[in-house]
Amino acid sequence: MAAMDKRQGRIRLPQVVGIAVVFAVGLALFPQVAGTYQTMILAYGLLFAIAGLGFNLLLGYTGLLSFGHSAFYGMGAYAVAFAARDLGITSMELLLLCGLAATAAIAVVFGLVCAGLTRIFFAIMCLALSQVLWSLSYKFFWVTGGTDGIRVKWPSLLGITEYSGGGAFQRFVHDYYYYVLVIFCIVVVGMWIITHSPFGKALQAIRDNEIRAEFLGVNIRKYRLIAYIVSGSVTGLAGALWVPLAGLITPDTLWWPFSGKLVFVTLLGGFRNFTGPIVGGVLYNYLEVYAIASTEYWQVVLGGILIVLVMVLPTGVVGGLSQLAAKLRTKEEPQREPVTDG
Repeated sequence: MAAMDKRQGRIRLPQVVGIAVVFAVGLALFPQVAGTYQTMILAYGLLFAIAGLGFNLLLGYTGLLSFGHSAFYGMGAYAVAFAARDLGITSMELLLLCGLAATAAIAVVFGLVCAGLTRIFFAIMCLALSQVLWSLSYKFFWVTGGTDGIRVKWPSLLGITEYSGGGAFQRFVHDYYYYVLVIFCIVVVGMWIITHSPFGKALQAIRDNEIRAEFLGVNIRKYRLIAYIVSGSVTGLAGALWVPLAGLITPDTLWWPFSGKLVFVTLLGGFRNFTGPIVGGVLYNYLEVYAIASTEYWQVVLGGILIVLVMVLPTGVVGGLSQLAAKLRTKEEPQREPVTDG
């Protein structure tokens, strides 16, 4: 059995890479077989997946629940809107840099306040700070546009594409989907490296036993601060990518229910699995879209799904499938072992 475990450990990474490549190819081919509407929905799902990956670095790997990540998503979106409106920037690459810079700056400030807190104190402080930004977005309506928001025109992608004339919307959605897909793949690889690096293992040690990790020499506050900044920046990247596709940013993006969406996304997919937020992000977006289209009581529908999920699949969709696969492997392994005498 020991030898079998070693062989499984050696082939695990190639298997993961192979599965990731298959899914990436499938995502790349999706617009070729789906219409513009479905392509746009999946693009939104990928953005939720990016935000979920950032959020899960805190919840799943560091053990910190934040109710204020809407601040980073909204700040990334507002930074892009301000840069496009006030600075006249039309390049998506420059807009992303502005969004990342603004989000990282806010994450540093908030992180210095929150990094020393844990459990409910951390969650409430994150919520309070995010609501400060939400309130400011309403109070300074002459800057943010208040409830009317800020409209954002379609930017140029890679500096070579402008969209006008007939069929411009279809072309933009098609091209922007691939733009988001490439960044999504980069984020997935980057977050995989981070979570499987010594830094990621230290975060898991802090999550599992903070006292023991501190005795081993881990600087708890430093690691939490770095995790918070990375988490907020990745979530802000998703917000920066979201606003050109949505075309409008309002204060609702900074409101606390949006933080609840990120929690829902992570719980839906499974916060103890790396792929959980990815599956949860795409699945949640489809659930929300079709629930809104089906009934005016769509919040009740999503709330009911969350209750059933917590009761039936406490480890999320990916976690539940992983447990099922593990049980099936356990049943098959005795049949595969060779029978030996003595």
